[in-house]
Amino acid sequence: MRGVLYLAWRYILWHRWKSAILIAAVTLVVYLPLGLQLVVERTATDITARADATPLLLGRRGSPLELVLNSLYFSSDYPQPLNYGQQQDLRQSGLVDPIPLYVRFHSQRVPIVGTSLDYFEFRGLELAQGRQLVSLGEAVLGARAAEVLGVNVGDTVLSSPESVFELAGVYPLKMPVVGILAPRFDQDDGAIFVDLKTAWIIEGLGHGHQDLTSSQAAGAILKTEGERIVANASLVQYNEITPDNIDSFHFHGDLSRLPLTAILPVPRDNKGRVLIQGRYQSNETLQMLSPREVIDQLLETVFAVQRYVLVAMVMVAVATGAVILLVFLLSWRARRGEQLTLLRLGGSRFVITSLMLAEALVVTLLALFLAAVLTALTITFGGPLLQAVVM
Repeated sequence: MRGVLYLAWRYILWHRWKSAILIAAVTLVVYLPLGLQLVVERTATDITARADATPLLLGRRGSPLELVLNSLYFSSDYPQPLNYGQQQDLRQSGLVDPIPLYVRFHSQRVPIVGTSLDYFEFRGLELAQGRQLVSLGEAVLGARAAEVLGVNVGDTVLSSPESVFELAGVYPLKMPVVGILAPRFDQDDGAIFVDLKTAWIIEGLGHGHQDLTSSQAAGAILKTEGERIVANASLVQYNEITPDNIDSFHFHGDLSRLPLTAILPVPRDNKGRVLIQGRYQSNETLQMLSPREVIDQLLETVFAVQRYVLVAMVMVAVATGAVILLVFLLSWRARRGEQLTLLRLGGSRFVITSLMLAEALVVTLLALFLAAVLTALTITFGGPLLQAVVM
């Protein structure tokens, strides 16, 4: 038997290209359905874990999925906004501790998340370098965002305009990087975090400009009406917040009417959670969601599609197996001269058949080994690698 296996191994080495193609085909047939199942399950686990860690979510009525994807995963379109005053109402209820979110802008396709310091404590985010946000215009980056943008503490990031045809006169904001978060292997790794007011300044709802009472701004004054000064288009507006001009930044109008994309109400206890959900159950303009319920509905669709994909893979596997079997049969048929030579040398038909079967067995065992290695790599690195590619 050892001699048969040796001859089979030598034949495989001699016809290495044909053998490599067969081994690769069998490996993929075995690995792909299993690898797909593992990746989907790992992704579902990561997605639901973040949803489980977020008990409630308040936003404007509309698509619940869009609101959850934007607020938790920073990956959806900008939902209809609600007012900042809604956070004040939640805080006054005494039932929850609200965390504001404004997820609308990007820096080179990296999402900019406007929020408060409570968000870092809520998510358990820790700094690997630098310090936390303390001033207007500063940014703290997730580990993957810093890597993608190629920046470090002390560098700057620039917000991107929402459109190349931006006509509103809102300039990109240059923000110093004051801290980089430790890796968490979740969506927070790929985000830029700024103060809520900084996000409003990016939108142009707040701004800083020259002091119109100074002599340097005399050329920018269009007219003066009592204490009211009207400036012309030559007025210099700042697109970077520095210690020298930070005092000139201000907001017009009522802050309670400024926009948020969502609010994360953190219940103080289970009773508070039930009561606050009841208060918004019949609200005509706002919706209070349980993110886990929304994600479960999404995963039902994903798993339904996955079943169709697995059925298709099984059909492809059957077809591939038939082709591989045909290759072996044609190979045996083409080697009749070799078989006759072995018979004349005294080899029995049993030994010749065993030799042919041994070749198929060695190819199958090598393919199973490679499939096992790929499966182990998927289990170990599949989650972080998928997050690095998709998020």
